[in-house]
Amino acid sequence: MGAGVPAVEEELEFEIPNYFRYYRSGRVERLAGTTTVPPSLDPSTGVESRDAIIDPSTNVSARLYLPRSNSSAGKLPILLYFHGGGFCIESAASPNYHRHLNTLSSLTPILAISVNYRLAPEHRLPAAYDDAWAAIQWVLSQADPWVAQFGDLNRMFVAGDSAGGNIAHQLVMRAGAVGLRVKGMALVHPFF
Repeated sequence: MGAGVPAVEEELEFEIPNYFRYYRSGRVERLAGTTTVPPSLDPSTGVESRDAIIDPSTNVSARLYLPRSNSSAGKLPILLYFHGGGFCIESAASPNYHRHLNTLSSLTPILAISVNYRLAPEHRLPAAYDDAWAAIQWVLSQADPWVAQFGDLNRMFVAGDSAGGNIAHQLVMRAGAVGLRVKGMALVHPFF
């Protein structure tokens, strides 16, 4: 702005203090849950992680975790995981979720797939549910080389915490309604 011209203050539509602010313009200012870490080969667990696009039209993606023990054990169970964050914050690349899925993949061992679904308020429900459906269809299509080579579709599990637990529940209910069965489901403090 030029000298003497006051800055135009954006009008706040609503906010959840300490988490995010949503402005009338549609801009979202996230105050938490924005830190991310890159995929990597973890030297302490031997788990390799990488990112993949699930649906380019919506930018829905996933972080996959492949444990070192994948070569001798044959195909691995698949865990399709949905992160928490009240549908509004966090991501599959958040440090806590990256660490959690990396450790879980190593100890179990499993091929873990952490879904980076679209967040509210920009993408209100049912967007996250639609993204979960796209994710399970993507896994079943075996379009990803790790899923095709290392994943056992007959041992697919779905899990999530908080909002992710809600999404996991919705996904399994929808899958069951069309005759698609998953081996199991784990809901950690589901946000209902």
